[in-house]
Amino acid sequence: MSGDFSKMIEFMTLIGQLKRVQRTGWVRSNITRPESVADHMYRMAILAFLVDPASGLDKDRCIKLALVHDMAESMVGDIAPSDGISKEEKHKKEEAAMGYISSLVESSVGREIYCLWKEYEDQSSAEAAYVKDLDKFEMILQAYEYEQLEDKPKCLEEFFASTKGKFQTDQVKQWVESLESVRSNPKTS
Repeated sequence: MSGDFSKMIEFMTLIGQLKRVQRTGWVRSNITRPESVADHMYRMAILAFLVDPASGLDKDRCIKLALVHDMAESMVGDIAPSDGISKEEKHKKEEAAMGYISSLVESSVGREIYCLWKEYEDQSSAEAAYVKDLDKFEMILQAYEYEQLEDKPKCLEEFFASTKGKFQTDQVKQWVESLESVRSNPKTS
């Protein structure tokens, strides 16, 4: 039993590490207080609650996918495209991390965590595609918030540009349009 508990503590500690891993894009953009990976995953999970009931998507599955999609970053960090690591190498590192992380919990829970991560990585379901859209949307929403907080309108355009034409789901496409409209037409006081 103590061995199982020590594994559980290691699991919890690794997951807790996500609160201290800052999102690379914000660090490189010199954001004053950049969000952590855990911050990002939390808001994605909350956004998943908002899935349109008419979409036929499994809301609980979307929430779970949002909660595990970046879990490997507790071990490998937030690897950005500009880091010079190939997609294949990044995937290999994250897959090894997820194998280890999922081995620290009861086997059925570990399998579920690993399978959810793999589903997201492979984009093998409609829920995974929706959560991928949430991932990109949460990033541009955060960029907009940083622009507002730092009083530098449109200073983070590169993040918006990187997502142009990449959204797949109607609901998130509507959110993006609304966000772009708000961003383009700021209220005047």
